[in-house]
Amino acid sequence: MKNYNFLSVILLGITLASCNETKKGENTLFAFDNSKFKEQYKPQEALSLEILNSNSKTIDSVVYYVNDKKIGSKKGVDKLSFELKDQKLGYQNLKALVYYEGQNSEATARVELVSDIQPKLLKYTIVNTYPHDIQAYTQGLEFYRDTLYEGTGNGSGNSTGKKGISSLRKTNYKTGEVYKKVELADNYFGEGITILNNKVYQLTWQNNEGYVYDADTFKKEKTFTYFKPIEGWGLTNDGKYLYQSDGTEKIWIIDPTTFKEVDYLNVYSFETKIKAVNELEWIDGKIYGNVYQKDAIAVINPKNGAVEAIINLADLKKKITQLPDTDVLNGIAYNPKTKTIFVTGKNWDKMFEIKVSE
Repeated sequence: MKNYNFLSVILLGITLASCNETKKGENTLFAFDNSKFKEQYKPQEALSLEILNSNSKTIDSVVYYVNDKKIGSKKGVDKLSFELKDQKLGYQNLKALVYYEGQNSEATARVELVSDIQPKLLKYTIVNTYPHDIQAYTQGLEFYRDTLYEGTGNGSGNSTGKKGISSLRKTNYKTGEVYKKVELADNYFGEGITILNNKVYQLTWQNNEGYVYDADTFKKEKTFTYFKPIEGWGLTNDGKYLYQSDGTEKIWIIDPTTFKEVDYLNVYSFETKIKAVNELEWIDGKIYGNVYQKDAIAVINPKNGAVEAIINLADLKKKITQLPDTDVLNGIAYNPKTKTIFVTGKNWDKMFEIKVSE
C-alpha cells in the first residue's frame, strides 16, 4: 500500500474489508465460474461472466443481471464481458437466469467494486475563530442566507456524563448568540440538518423519524418516517435531493417530498470501505463528511462514492479549551458568501472558519 493511501486509512480510521466475500451460487444445478472472479475490481476493469454446467444440461440461453438490472444475454454457455466503469462502488450482485430443456434456473454470485482513486491530502488555513456554545452537542451545521443553523443532540460529554438538549438553532456565528431555538423531547436524539426550499430538515438518531420546519419561523410542518429502519446521522442536499448517512458506508439519496429512497452510494477510500460517515455538507458538487470519532473530513464524489481527498483537522482540537465535556470533531458548514468552511465539534467552545487548498 502506498504511503499516502496508508495515511488516508489512518486518518479515517478504517480497517480493511474482508476479501473473501464472493457469494456462491444459490443452487447446485448451475453456478457462476467463481474461478474467473477476482477479490476486488476497479472501475476500469470488466467482469467475465460464465456459467458452469456441471450436470451437462442442454442450455438454450442465459440472461445476465447486475444489481437486478439486465446487462445482456448469450446463447448457450458463451461468456459475457461487462465493463464496470459506470457502476457505483460496493458489492455487485450478479444473477444469471439460465434457460434449459424447457425450464429455467438461477445462479447468483457477488463481487466487490472499489475505488481506483488515491485520496489526496488537502491543506487548510484558519481564517477566523469564533465562540461556540459549549452546551451544543453539534450534529448538523449549515449556512442559509448568511445565517448559521445548527442541530444538536442530547449526548453526554466525555467526563461529567451530563446530557445536553436536542435542538434546532439559528445563530449569529460571529458572536455565538442564539437567535431562535426549538427543543426536542428528552427521548429524541437530534441529528443532522439541511435546508432546502426554505425548509429545515432534521433527523433523529434511533427514533426512525425526522422533521420538517419552516426555515423562518421554526414551525414544525411535518414529521416523516424513514423509508426503512435505519439510524439517522448526517444530512445534506444537492438542491434537489436529500443525502442521508446512517452510520454505515452508505449515503442514501432521498426524495424530499415523498421521503422515499431514490438511490444510494457506498463510500470507499481507494480499496477500503468507509463507515461511520457523520455530518455532511454539499460543497461545489462534492460531499464533505466528518468520519465519527476521527479528526478528518472526507471529500466524496456523489456520483460513485469515491473519497477523492482528505482534510486532516487534528490540530484544531489543540486550539480549543479542553473542558470536561469536550467531545469529537463534528460539524461542517460552507458559507457561499465568503467561500469558506466553518467547522466545530461537540461541546467545543470554538468554531473555526477555514479555507481549504491543495
